[in-house]
Amino acid sequence: MTVKKKQIVECDVIDVAFGGKGLAKIDGFAVFIDQTVTGDRVAARIIRKKRNYAEAVVQELLTPSPLRVDPPCPYSGYCGGCKWQFIDYPHQLELKRRHVAEALEHIALMGGTSVHPTLPSHTIFGYRNKMEFSCSDRRWLMPQEMGSDADVSFALGLHVPGTFHKVLDTRACLLQPEAGNRILDAVRAFMRASDRPVYGLRSHEGFWRFLMLRHSAAHDQWMVNIVTASEDRDAVMPLTEMIIDGFPEVVSVVNNITARHSGVAIGEREIHLAGKPVLTDCIGGFEFEISANSFFQTNTRGAQKLYETVGRYASLKGHESVLDLYCGTGTIAICLAKQAGDVIGLELVESAVGDAHKNCRMNGIDNCRFILGDIKDTLETIATAPDLLVVDPPRAGMHKDVVKQVLRLGPEKIVYVSCNPATLARDILELKDAYEVKEVQPVDMFPHTFHIESVARLIKKGIEMTG
Repeated sequence: MTVKKKQIVECDVIDVAFGGKGLAKIDGFAVFIDQTVTGDRVAARIIRKKRNYAEAVVQELLTPSPLRVDPPCPYSGYCGGCKWQFIDYPHQLELKRRHVAEALEHIALMGGTSVHPTLPSHTIFGYRNKMEFSCSDRRWLMPQEMGSDADVSFALGLHVPGTFHKVLDTRACLLQPEAGNRILDAVRAFMRASDRPVYGLRSHEGFWRFLMLRHSAAHDQWMVNIVTASEDRDAVMPLTEMIIDGFPEVVSVVNNITARHSGVAIGEREIHLAGKPVLTDCIGGFEFEISANSFFQTNTRGAQKLYETVGRYASLKGHESVLDLYCGTGTIAICLAKQAGDVIGLELVESAVGDAHKNCRMNGIDNCRFILGDIKDTLETIATAPDLLVVDPPRAGMHKDVVKQVLRLGPEKIVYVSCNPATLARDILELKDAYEVKEVQPVDMFPHTFHIESVARLIKKGIEMTG
């Protein structure tokens, strides 16, 4: 059977591929089908045909898989926030473990690596401590609204997957704590009634651009970041007063201002409007200040599990030297500092290094120092191999020059923290002649998505170590 674009085919989903789509085979030809899981039988329409595979969307679910559950969110399947709500959570965990193991087998050519069962999130809803909602002057309608006289002139919500201009008017997001949805609803009502227009994602005209909400899991407090296209205190101060008066849990309100056309909720400058300029949260007994635009793991309790795994794999005795690559705001460095002799962090982003110094002072940590600069350059200045190397790179993984520098240093132990199994496996392929991967621990910090964090423990070959 020849698969053609726009063709509707009946097929059985036999697996779920990395990236989250179900896999079917039609006469041996791979077809990836969004919003499906192993055991589904579907009628699917081919939307894209490539040389070696095709992509399809479900036209009709003919026989549902026993792995399916009823998603509680009315936007499930239409919102890009969490596309796996329809999959039973224990199976999500197994899929994520398998995707890590398969990446190591197929990319790093390391079959049989010990990949442990995925550590689950403490809760599968309400776990996100940061949410960004986009404003739009045109609302994307849900299927049941098509053909109705619904008002489409305003939206404050999340995007339809893979689009920059299609925004749902999201009444509530189950990934954030309930108070966040009450704040969202109140801000929506204020913006709709305002005489300032919402931003047009195609026209690039308008005032209200984004609403960012940040939550402190430790203190159950909130920061509200109102992102606008220009400065207008007469517009934002009444909204600020409404938020402060109506929500005592809000301890910080700021206004980020950006005239950039890019759809990123980061201001070119920031105005502190009310309360404190920062939020504070805790990981592992350490407290961290979080500004509107600073990086912080979006699942606080999940980050606790992640860093506990890093500490266990580090197996420090109190005297060792630690080198922390891509150290960010210093969270891992600080969590390891009291078990180490000294810690050096390398980081490219200047504001992150500033936050790292500040976080050390807040927590009474005096054995960490941080070096600002491109890691492939600053790593060359490190002359002596540390006892432990910690690597926590972005999704793209380590730069090839960084890998070469790591091999030059030759530390006895490496703990690699990854948010992308494919680049983890690619980097391990480059290291495998010199290092043995002892074990890998996936940690689920993003329930209902295919994203997975994992921690790998590497030991230099020829060295016998315990612990």
